[in-house]
Amino acid sequence: MTMGVLAAEPATNDSLLASSGTSQPAAGAAADTVDDTALRRRSETTTVSRSQIRTAAKAEAAARKDISVDQKARRLAKKTDDAVWTTDVLNLWDGPSGASDKLGVIGAVKQVSVTGRTQAGRTQVVIDGQSRWVTSDYLSPEKPKPEPKEPAGPSLGGVCSNGSSIDAGRASLYGIHDVVCANWPSVTSYGTWRGDGEHGEGRAIDIMVSGETGWAIANFLRANYASLGIEYIIYSQNIWSVERSGEGWRGMSDRGSTTANHYDHVHVTVY
Repeated sequence: MTMGVLAAEPATNDSLLASSGTSQPAAGAAADTVDDTALRRRSETTTVSRSQIRTAAKAEAAARKDISVDQKARRLAKKTDDAVWTTDVLNLWDGPSGASDKLGVIGAVKQVSVTGRTQAGRTQVVIDGQSRWVTSDYLSPEKPKPEPKEPAGPSLGGVCSNGSSIDAGRASLYGIHDVVCANWPSVTSYGTWRGDGEHGEGRAIDIMVSGETGWAIANFLRANYASLGIEYIIYSQNIWSVERSGEGWRGMSDRGSTTANHYDHVHVTVY
């Protein structure tokens, strides 16, 4: 009994051994694959993070540089203790060169501090604590005086103040007298009633004037004919009428004298 047990060899399962032998390397290969993927992911993550850090560092460095530039500009402006005025609307640049970026505008007649630095036709100024550059030609040490206003042109308003007056048969003629008197007070002589034509009907007025002033009055009355109730105007041997308004001023035949040709007065007929 004893010898038989010792001589016997344990049964061997070949399929189990084969399975065991092949599974071990496979498990090792899988582990290697997982480890490589994890390493790549960590490497990619590290690369992105470093790029972000570098970008942030550059931005911070640029911001520090801008702050340093502004601080230097403020110190220079304080040192020079000088200010100038803008004479026009000016572009604000971040530098003096032609490749500089535009950062906004500043209006005319604004006071700004200068640093004393000029380059390429531009001057460094300090605005709201920030360094900017503007075109030097539009800066003045003196506050610019406002541009004189253009004198107002003739209008339908105003008051006659030269003491002239008329006697007429149409209310619109009084309106014409008043507006001419208010805008051209140098004209003091007017003719209304006469024994002939529209003057005899009380619906015509002669404004005694000549030269360029006569044309100014005639053209003003023509431009405002509807408001003043005008039918037609004669001046300097020319006539304009509502009926033929599209033709503008039309020349007239010679009637033989300065007065007959209306060179010394503007004739106005109303409806």
